[in-house]
Amino acid sequence: MQLPYFYEPTITYSSLFTLSEETSKHCIQVLRMKEGEFINLTDGKGNLFTAAIKQADKKNSVVSIQSNQYSPMPERVISLAVSLVKNTARFEWLLEKATEIGVSEIIPLLCKRTERQHFRFDRMNSIIISAMLQSRQTWLPILHEPIAIQQIIQSSSYQQKLIAHCTEDDKTSITQLSLADNIQILIGPEGDFTEEEIQLAKQHHYLPVTLGNTRLRTETAGMVAATLLMNC
Repeated sequence: MQLPYFYEPTITYSSLFTLSEETSKHCIQVLRMKEGEFINLTDGKGNLFTAAIKQADKKNSVVSIQSNQYSPMPERVISLAVSLVKNTARFEWLLEKATEIGVSEIIPLLCKRTERQHFRFDRMNSIIISAMLQSRQTWLPILHEPIAIQQIIQSSSYQQKLIAHCTEDDKTSITQLSLADNIQILIGPEGDFTEEEIQLAKQHHYLPVTLGNTRLRTETAGMVAATLLMNC
């Protein structure tokens, strides 16, 4: 049976550690765990700690760190820069699935045709944390506040830069590419990128790519792109 799994960003490999109130409450009140029982903790930076509950308290439980295992970052770093969409639930779904797939960075884009929404960073980040824990990973994707597409295009330092759009253009299938170790892909809004945005991206060495033969919703395109980039 797998041990309960929690996120503690400030944990270090020391003899004793006091759990956050949220983790303490879940362990003691929800799971009804007792002193002597074991849990897993991750800092979201590659470390997985196994700890024993030494003091069971619903607000400030104390655990004894028994072991630590470090997992290096994935061999391929994927930055998913995707436009916000009108339906918040659909964007939240994308955050969850991209995290499960193993994306390293998620950048909400503000494009000319983006139908803006109120971006609740804390809620979005909590979705990513939950998805990391559910998929039992130790690397938490970096989530950014929404950023204008021009800013991303002009500042990106990724080794390989891609843009998926729907206009008629010479585009390469991701499956035909020789993929680099770190990649950024731009996914446009429901109305697609403007011609000016596409040209700006191409001027900054973003390669136009296709995700298939059908026109996809923004959130679906993001999920398909992440899957292809992680597995091709």
